[in-house]
Amino acid sequence: MTELPARRLLLVHAHPDDESINNGATMAGYAAEGAHVTLVTCTLGELGEVIPPELRHLTGAALGEYRLGELTAAMRELGVADFRLLGGAGRYRDSGMMGLPDNDDPGCFWQADVDEAARHLVEVILEVRPQVLVTYDDNGGYGHPDHIQAHRVALRAVELAAAEGWDIPRVYVNRAPRTVVEDAFARLAADLPGLPFAKSAAVRDVPGVVDDALITTRIDGTAHASAAKAAAMRAHATQIEVAEPYFALSNELAQPLFTTEYYELVRGEGAEPGGSDLFAGLGEGS
Repeated sequence: MTELPARRLLLVHAHPDDESINNGATMAGYAAEGAHVTLVTCTLGELGEVIPPELRHLTGAALGEYRLGELTAAMRELGVADFRLLGGAGRYRDSGMMGLPDNDDPGCFWQADVDEAARHLVEVILEVRPQVLVTYDDNGGYGHPDHIQAHRVALRAVELAAAEGWDIPRVYVNRAPRTVVEDAFARLAADLPGLPFAKSAAVRDVPGVVDDALITTRIDGTAHASAAKAAAMRAHATQIEVAEPYFALSNELAQPLFTTEYYELVRGEGAEPGGSDLFAGLGEGS
């Protein structure tokens, strides 16, 4: 068996671009330090709304194929070589926003059998043996069905993998501390007249906003990863427009681009509030 790197991080996301927005600085930072970073993306985002007018002809499978190219480019910017699609390309389709008829498509991720989908992820877990897994909270951050399903599949895969010999020591969910988000939006209000976006989003539009006390780990990516994160987000050009230190999605609502990323430990022990390393206290032999 090939010897594994000392630190191994697995991230589970719903669509191409979610990883760069939520964890781009974290991924770039750990990759630069020599950790093995693995990204599993559950769909190709075939129902995403396209921003550039010249690309709006892309829909369905054609958009999914294009977004896979964007994901590949984003991973180059982050220095991540190991990225995969859950069950292979096209296995699960984008489910669209909650409450739309697309949610009823039998081939969409929202309709997937959780245990079956988790088995695909277990294969990855048993191969790379991560000490840390990062995904969304049980509401998917903001209620998107594919994000919720990614959470369910990830946590179920953790259970199944433990029964087969690899118990992931720590599972974190993406979070955003309320005071940090509020401060960022106060700055955004002052900067908005000089930005290319139509108007500002609101604090409620940022997924995963929680009381500061719930944050267990803060990853400061500004020293070595802020440019990588912004570049990775720009690579997802169908979905994101970047004007540092802000960005907007297809709704043209400006949001802060966070280079410090925040996490809450939801499974495992040893991560105390105020920590700055997802792996802190984990032995290299774990």
